[in-house]
Amino acid sequence: MSGTSEGPAPAVDLIRPAVTESNSDTSSSTSSTASTTSTTASTASTSSTPTSPAPARPALMDGAFAAAPLAMAVVDREGLVVTANQSLGELLGIDPEVLAGKVAADLVDLASDTRAWHAYREVLRGRPARLRCTRRLKHPDGHSLWAQVRVTPLPKEASGAAPGVLLSVADVSARRELQARLRHLQMHDPVTRLPNRTLFFERLSAALEAESYERSGTGRIGLCYLDLDGFKAINDTLGHRVGDRLLAAVAERLTRCAEEAGLARRNPGAVAPLVARLGGDEFALLIEDSTGTDQLADLAESVLKALQLPFDLAGQRMSVSASIGVVERHAAGTTPTGLMQAADTTLYWAKADGKSRWTLFDPERNAHRMTRQALSSTLRPAIERGEFALDYQPLVGMADGRVHGVEALVRWHHPQFGTLTPNRFIGLAEEDGSIVQLGRWVLATACRQARRWQLERPDQPPIFVSVNVAVRQVWDSDLVADVAEILAETGLPARLLQLELTESAVMGSAGRPLQALQALSDMGVGIAIDDFGTGYSNLAYLSRLPVSVLKLDGSFVRGFQYEGEGVAPNPADEIVVEAMIQLAHRLGLTVTAECVETAAQAGRLRRIGCDTGQGWLYSRPVGADRISLLMGGSACRQG
Repeated sequence: MSGTSEGPAPAVDLIRPAVTESNSDTSSSTSSTASTTSTTASTASTSSTPTSPAPARPALMDGAFAAAPLAMAVVDREGLVVTANQSLGELLGIDPEVLAGKVAADLVDLASDTRAWHAYREVLRGRPARLRCTRRLKHPDGHSLWAQVRVTPLPKEASGAAPGVLLSVADVSARRELQARLRHLQMHDPVTRLPNRTLFFERLSAALEAESYERSGTGRIGLCYLDLDGFKAINDTLGHRVGDRLLAAVAERLTRCAEEAGLARRNPGAVAPLVARLGGDEFALLIEDSTGTDQLADLAESVLKALQLPFDLAGQRMSVSASIGVVERHAAGTTPTGLMQAADTTLYWAKADGKSRWTLFDPERNAHRMTRQALSSTLRPAIERGEFALDYQPLVGMADGRVHGVEALVRWHHPQFGTLTPNRFIGLAEEDGSIVQLGRWVLATACRQARRWQLERPDQPPIFVSVNVAVRQVWDSDLVADVAEILAETGLPARLLQLELTESAVMGSAGRPLQALQALSDMGVGIAIDDFGTGYSNLAYLSRLPVSVLKLDGSFVRGFQYEGEGVAPNPADEIVVEAMIQLAHRLGLTVTAECVETAAQAGRLRRIGCDTGQGWLYSRPVGADRISLLMGGSACRQG
């Protein structure tokens, strides 16, 4: 019998004396033999018929040793077999008499494993401990077997000499086979017979260990994370039985793609990608020692093409598509969790980009997503910590160049990302509902400041403050009550407050939003449509809305930008803007032009009747103290 290095590393235990063991096979056989012999001897001693003397105890022990079903051998302190029983000879396929004098460690392959060999030598030296390990042995007839090997010190003789150790070997092949079958069931999906999530992560973790990728290969790893598009609808309409058949058919095609990808690699040591079902309609293809993104892209393309072919299941012909997130990177520094998070994010991008496609992980896009997530998670606490502030941009009269009002623009002084403008966080606030709390703070702060300006310059015409309002503020809060309460608290007249809503929000207003706008208008609050001209304007509907101001989007005003002689303006731009201004005036509305940046733009806008302008020509958004200076007179430049 010879040992083999096949299979996993052996389990080795060096058992201290405090841990006791009993071998049911050996003890029961020995006990039974001893009991039978004792009974026979007792009966013989009480019989009146003369009998031969009972056999000596050593003879009984030798007989029990030879007849024991457990394979055993007595080994001396030099590691040589003194004697072996018939069971050991049968297990190893060698005549027991031939085993005497052979090196015991060679018979059960102990020397091939460092830990097992060291523990075995410790027991031979007389250390009060026992060894237990599992080895895979090869029988002379060619078959292999798993054997559990135990080495136990024998009790000292009467003279005090240590006779050696007892080597026992048990065939545990059947048990190992059962364990292997149970592990296969535990590690594989019953529907597709693919490795399941547990086995996938076991393989992934092993592939990311330093000793795995440093030993050979490219040191890189790739992952295609796949999700079937619209699979839930198939389950809901055709039933889970058809859904399971579809999953099994998809698994077959994925496996075929993986095998083809493995054959396409010229490296003879390369293995095919691991295909696993992670749950539901999610699958993964793991490529160890990947060669770059091109390899992953080719695999993803082949998977998409394979799944585009129709499936014939239970007499039904159906089609299915998939979205795939692709990640490929150096294995060093990568964790299973990090790789799966990147793959999951990329899969989400593929879904969001239109499905039935693969998308490659983009670090910059992911950094933007992580920033959004970080901002979203700290929005509400930031309001409570007072990290927000307001800047104000003047709204200047085209006719007199004086500041008639200001638009309040919120800024977030983030401790990590610096000062953030509204386009970085307002969308997030609308998504998670914190826009209601933030909007209430902006409204109260702006009204308080407008009232302060009014009190500081009682002899001057007061300026109004314009505050942006999101449509969710109308739906998720009692905006009318909030405005009334803030006006009463600050003492600001309602006519000095203007609320701005985007064109799409106002034009879609019906029911509660429209009632709220009407109630605010009845209070004397001005209502402005922001970015007018960029949405789907229903001009007939506009006449029925409680709107007082139109703010022309900057895209119209930019067409007016020209300086000096010889640069002719585009007459179409002026015609469109003039028509909108005339329409607004006939409806009783005033018009504000956004993004006024040059004197030429201001001059043309003034000539066609625009009422107020807003833009860098007059001032960038500034703090409240700068607005006080601009209110001193005709401080703003005109064309």
